[in-house]
Amino acid sequence: MVKVIMDHQGSGKTKSIVNLVNEAVKDAPGDIVCIERHAELTYDISHKVRLVQASNVGGFGSVDFFKGFICGLCEGNHDITHIFIDGLTKFVKDFSIRELENFLDWCDSLSEKEGIKFTVTISQDAELATPEIKKYF
Repeated sequence: MVKVIMDHQGSGKTKSIVNLVNEAVKDAPGDIVCIERHAELTYDISHKVRLVQASNVGGFGSVDFFKGFICGLCEGNHDITHIFIDGLTKFVKDFSIRELENFLDWCDSLSEKEGIKFTVTISQDAELATPEIKKYF
């Protein structure tokens, strides 16, 4: 399952994802990972969540690197049930619409295979979303 929260910057996407992360902690039978660009959510989400600060990892410049990073997380911990990504398009420079669609489809495929739920925020007007992206709303 993939859920996309897409809206313009400053619309409350991060607040929504914080609420969803903290709700997931109450019910999740496994581990929860939240990937963010900087250490902005440290005090907002439960200490039970594995918070990954992408700025500490480096190398986030391509979609393939990001996919490999997620695969590494999953291979390192088979108990992950949720992955939250705050600000997806901030991780990869010049994310084309096609790459975004393919990435979300890839997440959906991984979700079915591994039983991991993905929640992703994207800072862009939701009206600009293609049907391939809207199917994840």
